[in-house]
Amino acid sequence: MTTAPSDLTDTAVFLRLGTATLYEASKLDCFLPPRIRPVWPGAAVVGRALPVTTAPADNLPLHIALEHASPGDVLVVDGQREACGYWGEVLTAAAQARGVLGLVIDGGVRDVDQLRERGFPVFSSSVAVRTTVKDDTGTVGDPITLGTATVSRGDLVVADTDGVVVIPQASVASVLERGRAREAAEAGYMSRIAGGELTLDIYGFRPAGTD
Repeated sequence: MTTAPSDLTDTAVFLRLGTATLYEASKLDCFLPPRIRPVWPGAAVVGRALPVTTAPADNLPLHIALEHASPGDVLVVDGQREACGYWGEVLTAAAQARGVLGLVIDGGVRDVDQLRERGFPVFSSSVAVRTTVKDDTGTVGDPITLGTATVSRGDLVVADTDGVVVIPQASVASVLERGRAREAAEAGYMSRIAGGELTLDIYGFRPAGTD
C-alpha cells in the first residue's frame, strides 16, 4: 500500500521515481542505513519528516511524538538500533488517527501482520517482541543523524522496497527535476538496449582500443 500527504505536490512522481533514482539524482548522502527495511511487502510512503530520538528500549518518545505530529508526517526515529518492540498495533492506530503516514525507525517493531492489515507503512532495522520501558522523554522535532544522513523536521521522506531517502527541504524541487531527467534518460537507454546496443557503448564505458 502507498500512502501520501495531501499537501505535498508531485507525491505520485516521487513514488514512481523511487528511492534509487532520487538518491542518484540528489548527489547527496541522503540515504538511511540499508539495515532499515520495509516490514511488510509493498510498503511505501512519502511524507514530511518528524525526527525522534529514544533512549535504548524506551518508547515514551514515540507516544510524545504523536502529540506533536501533524497530518502528512512520517516519524523518523533513532531507536539506537535496539531490537525491541518500540512500535506495534496500538501506536499504529493512534498514529493513523492523527494522520501520521508511516514510521521509519532504526530499532525494532512488532505486530507486523496487524501493521500490514492496517496498511501502515513501517520501515525498521528489526522485528522484535522484547518489551520497552517508558522512562526517558528523548527528543521530538530536533535534527537526528542516521548513517550519513541528517534528518530535520519537514524534510521529505521517501521509502520503498529499495530503501529510505530523506531529502532536505531546500533540495526537494531540484532533486525532483533531476530525477525526472534521469528517468527520461533511462527510458532512452532501455530503448537502445532493446535495439541491441551494449551498456558499454551506451554509457561510454568501453576502454579505448577494444572496439
